Amino acid sequence: MDLGIKGKWALVGGASKGLGWGCARALALEGVNVVMVARGAEVLNKTVADLQKEAPGVKLIGVAADITTEAGRAALFSAPGGPGKDFDIVVTNAGGPPPGDFRNWDREAWIKAVDANMLTPIELIKATVDGMAARGFGRIVNITSSSVKSPIDILGLSNGARSGLTGFVAGVARTKIAAQGVTINNILPGKFDTDRIRTTVEAAAQKSGKTVAEIRAQQQSQIPALRYGTPEEFGALCAFICSQQASYITGQNLLTDGGAYPGTY
Repeated sequence: MDLGIKGKWALVGGASKGLGWGCARALALEGVNVVMVARGAEVLNKTVADLQKEAPGVKLIGVAADITTEAGRAALFSAPGGPGKDFDIVVTNAGGPPPGDFRNWDREAWIKAVDANMLTPIELIKATVDGMAARGFGRIVNITSSSVKSPIDILGLSNGARSGLTGFVAGVARTKIAAQGVTINNILPGKFDTDRIRTTVEAAAQKSGKTVAEIRAQQQSQIPALRYGTPEEFGALCAFICSQQASYITGQNLLTDGGAYPGTY
């Protein structure tokens, strides 16, 4: 299926690995030019070079910056050869805050979580959405977490910060930009085989006294799909949400968890 986004410009946060990489790769393979942002220059540069071999017909730009800071956002908007702030697609993705016990989190920990997982996506939306509306096309996809629908006890910082972003998107996606060709949606990943799951599995193992292998097996047995998700299939969903065909989908929270969340049908 031709997704109708060839030649567009996308910004993807956390693009050097994991779910961000999956989204950047899927978009690039659809002919989208991508500004890939991540903190670690060495890993990012290798990721960009490897992806360029897979998608030689598109322009890929790596920006090593902390997207949660004003300086980092300024760097990506001024990247040589990039579109400035005139992105057609924005995929927000910042690493989740660490797991732990809420009794141990001080105000600084909460502010850092909210800044990275709520305020940073809002700043990126604010910087790009009006240009999208003026051009008549825009796709904003926020990578959040299944914890928005099914909170995880050791991820209280993430539960709180990402829920705030969810509420914000629910309102802004339904303003006049919806009639101007701009959609804003959240993808809520469950357990995907990334560095993030490895961190939470290690924390759960330490807390329970079980081995990492035991925790992984236990978690996967509780998922109807009987496995973790992959960054590639996550990226494929992201690319579809950014497509011309998905223009009637906005303000939604798309749960991708292999059926793990019992929810309502």
